Amino acid sequence: IECTKHSRKQYEIPTVVGIFSAFGLVFSVSLFAWICCQRKSSKSNKTPPYKFVHVLKGVDIYPENLNSKKKFGADEKSEAKNKSTMPKNSLHLDLEKRDLNGNFPKTTPKIQSSPDLENSSPKHFVERKKDSVSPDSLKSITSLSSEDKQDKLGTLFFSLEYNFEKKAFVVNIKEARGLPAMDEQSMTSDPYIKMTILPEKKHKVKTRVLRKTLDPAFDETFTFYGIPYSQIQDLTLHFMILSFDRFSRDDVIGEVLIPLAGIELSEGRLLMDREIIKRNVRKSSGRGELLISLCYQSTTNTLTVVVLKARHLPKSDVSGLSDPYVKVNLYHAKKRISKKKTHVKKCTPNAVFNELFVFDIPCEGLDDISIEFLVLDSDRGSRNEVIGRLTLGSSAEGTGGEHWKEICEYPRRQIAKWHMLCDG
Repeated sequence: IECTKHSRKQYEIPTVVGIFSAFGLVFSVSLFAWICCQRKSSKSNKTPPYKFVHVLKGVDIYPENLNSKKKFGADEKSEAKNKSTMPKNSLHLDLEKRDLNGNFPKTTPKIQSSPDLENSSPKHFVERKKDSVSPDSLKSITSLSSEDKQDKLGTLFFSLEYNFEKKAFVVNIKEARGLPAMDEQSMTSDPYIKMTILPEKKHKVKTRVLRKTLDPAFDETFTFYGIPYSQIQDLTLHFMILSFDRFSRDDVIGEVLIPLAGIELSEGRLLMDREIIKRNVRKSSGRGELLISLCYQSTTNTLTVVVLKARHLPKSDVSGLSDPYVKVNLYHAKKRISKKKTHVKKCTPNAVFNELFVFDIPCEGLDDISIEFLVLDSDRGSRNEVIGRLTLGSSAEGTGGEHWKEICEYPRRQIAKWHMLCDG
């Protein structure tokens, strides 16, 4: 009897353990599934963390669609939803009729008005043109001289929209027409566009370069998140149209400045076109001043350079705010042997650097040594522009030569002087 009882207990214990483990497994799986569903729903409700999203040639890469395949053109579902808010021919571009550069074939003569402007509905696509065309102005247009025609820099077509659901400001750079030829040999250009949101210059974007065309069709969309609709009226869009140059600095074709004050985006997407104008470069009497301190240590044969301050720097940007930094180059017999640079100072014409650099001199004395200071405007979207230049050395003229002579006559003494910058 005791043996039978003992055997029954041996069979009952594994059965109970199996039942409890099965219930525990079912509970764990259901709990894991519930947690996954909660995370998925919370992620879908979060605002995208991106500052902007770039859509290239109709490829939709909104954050919620990043996991799915890229969709060229618009989905049938999205078209059905947007029929009430956007007309059928709003910003449609026939992609099959483009060449490899994304340009339209030149089958029709060039006209100044966009066909999308003629076919679009006036309810949603409103042209903001304040000047009315009179018969006298038509006569003056037809009687333009060849010089006036050469001054024309083309027209930029773009659209603006505010997405209230995603709290995003959307800019579509559609195309440019009638650009001038910046390459005299091929009589064409390699255009691209830089766009900056002023006045803070936090958002800087640029399109791709289209090769050998005067009528580039970009069709690139930039979506900026985190900009409240109430602040749109305080912003200004700055478009810079450039031509890429592989061997030197890119050529500036012109610019377009769009203040958003008075532009209503609550009714839907707004299609606009503006004439490209010459870049507004404000010429000042000088390029500013730079305070430099030098000390020559004859015993260790080193040169200590302190970049202290800069003042009265010109307004090289359309917003009137530069992001200056100083690049220091050391030359021996006209050959650069060392280079240093300071940190960038944001949005100021009067920068305070206070940065020290020590250079080893490869020869005795400073006769064959010269030092060059380049003050540049930092620009994340393109090449940095030179604001001014300063050269110190035995052959330098003006205050540069005098300062150099003093540090040679009085070694181990820190001597500071203000210097006028010249054109870069």
